[in-house]
Amino acid sequence: MSAPPAHTAPAEDLGRHRGIITLCAMIATLMQALDSTIANVALPYMQGSLSTTTDQVTWVLTSYIVAAAIMTSPVGWLASRFGRKRFFIVCLVGFTVASMLCGLAESLTQMVIFRLLQGVFGAALVPLSQATMLDIYPVEQRGSAMAIWGMGVMVGPILGPTLGGYLTDAYNWRWVFYVNVPFGIVAVAGLVFFLRDTERNTSLRFDWLGFAVLSLGIGALQLMLDRGEQKDWFSSTEIVVEAVLAGLGIYLFVVHLFTAKKPFIPPRIFYDRNFLSGLLLMFGIGMILLASSALLAPYLQTLGGYPVATAGLLMAPRGIGTMVAMMVAGRLSSRLDPRLIMMLGILMLAYSLWDMTYWTPDVSVATLTITTVLQGFGLGFVFIPLQVVAYATLAPELRTDAAALFSLVRNIGSAIGISVMAFLLSQNTQIMHATLAEHVTPFNRLLQSGAAREYWNIGTTQGLSLLDQVINRQAAIIAYANDFKLMLLITLPTMLLLLMMRRPGTGTRKSEPDHAVLD
Repeated sequence: MSAPPAHTAPAEDLGRHRGIITLCAMIATLMQALDSTIANVALPYMQGSLSTTTDQVTWVLTSYIVAAAIMTSPVGWLASRFGRKRFFIVCLVGFTVASMLCGLAESLTQMVIFRLLQGVFGAALVPLSQATMLDIYPVEQRGSAMAIWGMGVMVGPILGPTLGGYLTDAYNWRWVFYVNVPFGIVAVAGLVFFLRDTERNTSLRFDWLGFAVLSLGIGALQLMLDRGEQKDWFSSTEIVVEAVLAGLGIYLFVVHLFTAKKPFIPPRIFYDRNFLSGLLLMFGIGMILLASSALLAPYLQTLGGYPVATAGLLMAPRGIGTMVAMMVAGRLSSRLDPRLIMMLGILMLAYSLWDMTYWTPDVSVATLTITTVLQGFGLGFVFIPLQVVAYATLAPELRTDAAALFSLVRNIGSAIGISVMAFLLSQNTQIMHATLAEHVTPFNRLLQSGAAREYWNIGTTQGLSLLDQVINRQAAIIAYANDFKLMLLITLPTMLLLLMMRRPGTGTRKSEPDHAVLD
């Protein structure tokens, strides 16, 4: 249950301090989003410094992801019980201190403990900052407000590896954590002086059973998705156990949610048609959000032959397109039907994925740029209007719960998307390699002709080796194309969810007080 609104702040204070609150919310969002990916490139350096194995050092990532996933769900209850301002500041301080401790860690055990703390405190930053932004801006300005907030959510994971690589090369791996400290101090100071607290409901009781079964389900699911590829998925007993626990935990939580007297997530939040449709759409788009960029990077490096730095530059237009589209969509959402903007975004995203299914390793830089920019625009045109529509008919006291659920569903969708696409890429590459290799026989006329016979002489070890390289390459091209096709098939049906949404202003609240804003 989210905090009830606080008293309305004076209009002059709202205009004077809104920018400061927005900046603090942006910093909090960007810090949490960055830390979901910034440590990835520093893992090899941590492995040497902390004297760990490759398998052990991955717990630096896993511990953060699992802790953040588990602690996202009770954010609404905690904000209601202790007050949003107080809870926000505690989380920011905790996240900043945990970041500093991660940089000071001298062993893997210390690092994993501090990363767990970072995940626990960081889980609330995105939903709290979004709920605050929704409160301090009137309905007609929420599109632009969500565009500003969304840049942190969308750009953070994209910028993370680049910034992490730079800090690691220029200084050392510890700076991927130290970088949070000055920004955290600035954000805490701004919230202390300018954010007004919501009222606290001290009579609330915590739903321990609901939290326990949801934590079991979400924690096991994240562990399964994070370690599945490493453990060869369901051939591993660990992954099978985690899958069973995930299914059991989520099932028990759903039953508990609709049968308990006072679950910590209010069931009525799911009765809002716009929010429920938006949640499903967010899950679908979440599967594409990071999976497409996760596939694009190795495609450019392994098949395109681009160096790491060049591949990063070629991926930059996607991020630029997303940022520009967010700002445009934020302005348009108050003037046009946001559902039409989302439909345009989905079509742009679908077209870009369709175009990628025809890519070959020698695809031109111009084609790469146009397609990735278009994909970025599509994501931006979906993400911002979706925030506007999903919260349009939702009661103000449910916003923090709603923001927490949105964050959780987006992260789970992204994790599932990356894991599924990586698994299918590996499987399809092996299958296509075996299929293509069946045609390598002495009776194949193509292998008997002129230059092919000399270069790919299957009667010699060198010839077979060269031919195997070609088969591997072709198998990978087909496997990537199949992944892009699957993402296209996931994207198109999401348009049906737009039909379930009401246009903002139709049956929505016409006027809402600005609350939880300023001192």
